[in-house]
Amino acid sequence: MPKETMTPRERWLAVLNGEKPDRVPMDYWATEESTQKLLQHLGCSDTQELFEHLHIDRPVSVGPRYVGPSLPPDTDVFGCRSRDIEYGTGIYRECISHPLAEYETVEEVEANYAWPDPDWWDYSDIPDQLKGNEDKPIAGGGSEPFLTYCHLRGQERGYMDLVINPELVHYCLDKLFDLRYEDTRRIYEQIPGQVDITWVAEDLGSQESLLFSPTQIREFLLPRMKRMIDLAHQAGAFVFHHSDGAVREILPDMIDAGIDVLNPVQWRCVGMDREGLKRDFGDKLAFHGAMDNQYTLPFGTVEEVRQEVLDNLRILGAGGGYILSPCHNIQAVGPPENIVAMYETGYEYGWQ
Repeated sequence: MPKETMTPRERWLAVLNGEKPDRVPMDYWATEESTQKLLQHLGCSDTQELFEHLHIDRPVSVGPRYVGPSLPPDTDVFGCRSRDIEYGTGIYRECISHPLAEYETVEEVEANYAWPDPDWWDYSDIPDQLKGNEDKPIAGGGSEPFLTYCHLRGQERGYMDLVINPELVHYCLDKLFDLRYEDTRRIYEQIPGQVDITWVAEDLGSQESLLFSPTQIREFLLPRMKRMIDLAHQAGAFVFHHSDGAVREILPDMIDAGIDVLNPVQWRCVGMDREGLKRDFGDKLAFHGAMDNQYTLPFGTVEEVRQEVLDNLRILGAGGGYILSPCHNIQAVGPPENIVAMYETGYEYGWQ
């Protein structure tokens, strides 16, 4: 086995800068239940031991501490309440109240709703969050505002608003973007030049097509995303764009806006074949993910997992530009042997 010559941070930065790392970096996304299952399977005492055992190069996320007004139980800063939903192998949180659902005009929202204030967070201890993590990639800041908009309005109403109430969408998205922009700016201010990755996300795709029309994406999302992307680049950070599903149609627009990394590369979705993505966009983007979480990891065999890793290394990793990771959070329904096979195969065959 070759010897590692890079730290996890150096490995990520090599990929992001279009250079070859010593080996393909590997990231980890999983539910708490699946992590506990994997820890027990491997006999690891904590996630740090797990990451070392499987040679995982997981970034460290930094952020502020909430010091604002006291919040009611199970309620976030936007006034959205959530509750636990059991799904058989674990629990997830579901938004069950929508504070802006009954309003139809900007004037009604302004008269009845108070937006969170950036001063509700304390950023002063962010430098301390780097201590002991100097060799890891640092992630911080970013935005995913339409998701929050749908929590505020309700999912169905949120999408309908794009057509029948665009003034309200623009108003609310500006408020949400402004909050996240200031949050991101303050993170950069605390640790100048040290944030490597900033998350600029929005789920734009379904299994077969876009969730929005390209016209809607260009009107409501792209200009605001571009503002965040420009801020990230000015601070020396790379822009990590997350969008589930079939998003190939809008990728040229996202690239023009300035994204640097595409996640999660759900290659089973329509139009997301890996060969085409690498051929058409591999000189402009790094790819993160591509380990299928709909069939291969939860339901495939160990051999199918190993073959998918090899395919991803061959296709997406050709010449560099690939970070191996599951397409989304690993689920507890899958066998831990599949997860181990993914990382062991990546470590064995990912040397550049």
